[in-house]
Amino acid sequence: MQVVVTGGAGFIGSHLVRTVLADRHPSLAGAEVVVLDAFTYAGRIENLAPVRDSPRLRIEHADIRDPARVREVLTGADLVLHLAAETHVDRSIAGAADFVTTNVVGTQVLLQAALDLGVGRFVHVSTDEVYGSIDDGSWPETDPLLPNSPYAAAKAGSDLLARSYHRTHGLDVVLTRCSNNYGPYQFPEKVIPRFVSNLLDGRPVPLYGDGANVRDWLHVDDHCRGIVLAAAKGRAGEIYNIGGGTELSNIDLTFRLLAEVGAGEDMIERVADRKGHDRRYSVDWSKIRDELGYTPQVPFDEGLAATVAWYRDNRDWWEAVRR
Repeated sequence: MQVVVTGGAGFIGSHLVRTVLADRHPSLAGAEVVVLDAFTYAGRIENLAPVRDSPRLRIEHADIRDPARVREVLTGADLVLHLAAETHVDRSIAGAADFVTTNVVGTQVLLQAALDLGVGRFVHVSTDEVYGSIDDGSWPETDPLLPNSPYAAAKAGSDLLARSYHRTHGLDVVLTRCSNNYGPYQFPEKVIPRFVSNLLDGRPVPLYGDGANVRDWLHVDDHCRGIVLAAAKGRAGEIYNIGGGTELSNIDLTFRLLAEVGAGEDMIERVADRKGHDRRYSVDWSKIRDELGYTPQVPFDEGLAATVAWYRDNRDWWEAVRR
């Protein structure tokens, strides 16, 4: 089996590649992996260093917005795991153009190539942010999309395109929507690696607003298992939420990080809130649990401690890219 992982040099994509090549997913045992990545700021060849010499790995430097290159790379593919995207909300607020062209246009290019080439299955990996903000309860997959940031709006657009290629053309598409990921190799613009790297350097951590915004935290290893389950057993045309089961306010998360590195509350720097900052995200992941047997396996306390330890032990990795 040949599996193409778009965005395979990014945080989640590279974890997926490393675990597939380590044969940690029985349904993909022995699979050949093709990484399609534009190697922008967050896609790094260093993320693939542990598997770089695997004879089952091929790396293609390509932009998903380039139809000719995408067609070349997808030729012969049995499965596409589509993770390539611009993802950082703050960057989308500062400038949305790359988010629209990469997340929307790039996804359409991939879908068309997959359709034309007869790819067996296309898994489109998305985010809970497409639902907007929820005060109480959790979103099922049937809730309407009400994105509030340019990033989330671009992802919502890509979700709708993916679904349309199934409904209109019969392409075997499965969609997943995950909650907030954390783990090793995450680019230090996101809250956990940014806060950890700051604290390890004795620098304050910038906490938005009152810190009461709530997120559900999902270890990258659990997310990748959910993606592979959806690829192996998900129903064509269906959407599966993937949650972590640990909801925390940003201030609670901050205090946990302070405790992990032995820092005090004086290291918190209150900053003006982000524009359009969603108050709470929470996905109902009972569908993937009941249909596909997914449950998160990494306890948050253990996962967070291991993540902090990884950043402590891999200073060279994040010092090279931190602003």
